[in-house]
Amino acid sequence: MEQVFDAIADGLADKQYAIVDNFLKEEEVDAILKEDHFQHYQQHFKKAGIGKQANAQINEAIRGDFISWIDPQTALPSTQVYLSRLQNLIQFLNRALFLSLKDAEVHQTVYPIGSYYKRHLDQFKKDDARKLSVILYLNKNWKEENGGQLRIYTNDQSFDILPLAGRLVCFRSDALEHEVLPATRERLSITGWILDRIKI
Repeated sequence: MEQVFDAIADGLADKQYAIVDNFLKEEEVDAILKEDHFQHYQQHFKKAGIGKQANAQINEAIRGDFISWIDPQTALPSTQVYLSRLQNLIQFLNRALFLSLKDAEVHQTVYPIGSYYKRHLDQFKKDDARKLSVILYLNKNWKEENGGQLRIYTNDQSFDILPLAGRLVCFRSDALEHEVLPATRERLSITGWILDRIKI
């Protein structure tokens, strides 16, 4: 895993983003997908909103995903594997890049067929705790024609990333605008942010 962590640190230092495959092994992805939350997400997930907490609003013209926040204290063992690896990544990035990252907040995410998330930044205007965005994809046998790419904007250019199972994308929350393109299949991920303070 040290090589994977190294690649993430190098990418963040050089380009403000990193893309690594096999952050989770195939069997680790399978274990998460078997969780009841993902199997029956309509019963467990809520429509995602725009904005922060009390000011959050649902606007399907901007985003159409469903989410379920993960509590590290009650997460199932299969999800704990990912949370533990994320904590190890935080410690590695602090050493390698001299950061002061402290914690993470993550949720399970499902984009129904045809849904999307318009271009945006992940860091809130009045709360800069989110330093790095981290997305772990859980989509097995995903093909280019399925769509659902993450589009990242750098300066005047953009590039697309397929949401392949086990792939982790990490980028600066304050610097890189991005969007999620519509897909022809349900699109699954664990999405989160690495914070510079302990999550309350």
